[in-house]
Amino acid sequence: MQHSLKQTSLSRVLTYALSYILALLWLFPIVWMTVSAFKPMGSPVSILSVAFAPPFTVENFSIISQKAPVYIWTYNSAYIAIAVTLIVLLITSMAAYSLSKLHFKGKKIMYIVITMGLMIPIEAIIIPLYKTMADLRLLNTYTGLIIPSLTAPLGVLIMKQFFDDLPNELIEAARIDGAGIFRIWYSICMPLSRNSLAAVGIFTFTNSWNNFLWPFLSITSEKMMTLPVGIPQFQGANLSEFTLPMTVSLVASIPAIVVFLIFQKQIIQGVAMTGIKG
Repeated sequence: MQHSLKQTSLSRVLTYALSYILALLWLFPIVWMTVSAFKPMGSPVSILSVAFAPPFTVENFSIISQKAPVYIWTYNSAYIAIAVTLIVLLITSMAAYSLSKLHFKGKKIMYIVITMGLMIPIEAIIIPLYKTMADLRLLNTYTGLIIPSLTAPLGVLIMKQFFDDLPNELIEAARIDGAGIFRIWYSICMPLSRNSLAAVGIFTFTNSWNNFLWPFLSITSEKMMTLPVGIPQFQGANLSEFTLPMTVSLVASIPAIVVFLIFQKQIIQGVAMTGIKG
């Protein structure tokens, strides 16, 4: 018995040690990027002993705004990501509720079609998508950037998995009390699915924030660029300088990191509760 306890204790110590090592390895690039962003221009940040030593400055943040509209790119990315996330949460929750709790003709076919959407990469439809947006005169607009990102079949499947686990007796009791379809969805299903909504929301926000291909093809104005499109161009113009690209990367990373830190508990719980069963 004592031997078994010692093995368990040793196993736990090794597990924690490995976890801390992996966490430090994951955090090191972020720390290096942050420190480099505050180093004066021309500093050899590739040398660690120099990168982590004084002097430090905040001038880089004003310099990057003069060289390129970085903060406008940040606003564009945040505006589009937030808009896409809110609309996707609305659409996916309503679609999942319909597929899970309502009965109508073609329900199984619709579910199959949505599932098949997972197998269609954006590259396969990029040409007809571009032509459609061009015909609608939505290129180089916020609307043109938001609409193609509203398809989220994975979000529908995750939400449906959660709604399937809700007791039907709860829905029937609400109907007996006189609640309609939208009232049940809004007052019962939505509050109970906060963790699932958080998981879908964070995945949607991250995908929209990092989206490169469609903004790259549909944007022609520099002031309409998002960070994934603008940053490579900025870095390409500063190949011999490391501090400014690091500063831009730090500015681009802050919103996504903040969102994750705020909602990390909901993300973990949502993934655990809404994992798609095989």
